[in-house]
Amino acid sequence: MNDTCAVYRICATKKLLDRVKQPIVESGDEPSTALGNWHATALFWKPHVALFVNDRTLLPVFVALAPAATLARRFPDQFGRVLEAIGVPIEFVLQEVGAMSEVSYDKTRDRSVLGSMNEFGIMGNRRRQRRGDDDLVALSVDLAGTPCGPLRNRHGFPDREVAAIVAAVLER
Repeated sequence: MNDTCAVYRICATKKLLDRVKQPIVESGDEPSTALGNWHATALFWKPHVALFVNDRTLLPVFVALAPAATLARRFPDQFGRVLEAIGVPIEFVLQEVGAMSEVSYDKTRDRSVLGSMNEFGIMGNRRRQRRGDDDLVALSVDLAGTPCGPLRNRHGFPDREVAAIVAAVLER
């Protein structure tokens, strides 16, 4: 990887790109993070939220959208809190979050991830309204235990998929 490429990429919907106002960098470079790239969208709840879904594991991570200009800088910390909450060892959390210092935005690429993201957005809004709170880490953890069709031939659930990748990385 050269010095000009991003460590990981956020493939964002037009709704989100319009808010973050960051340049789009089309890149075929592989991310250096263990979990890889993310897809993200804006959800116009009150307050507005960004939903990130990991390309490899479909792990959902909800983050407050405002201020949109700092979203990419704030996302790794929220992601780390979600990893800790699902029981990921701290050494992996620190390694993964530490590798997220550089980011680029791109347009969405994977329709399967987009479909999962849309479902998480619908389920998340219903669960948030039913619970009556805006604890985005708890909501992320709750949805991480949702069975996902694209994962059916692997571990079936985002949290279990993350656990398998973490175990493989820490085993090395």
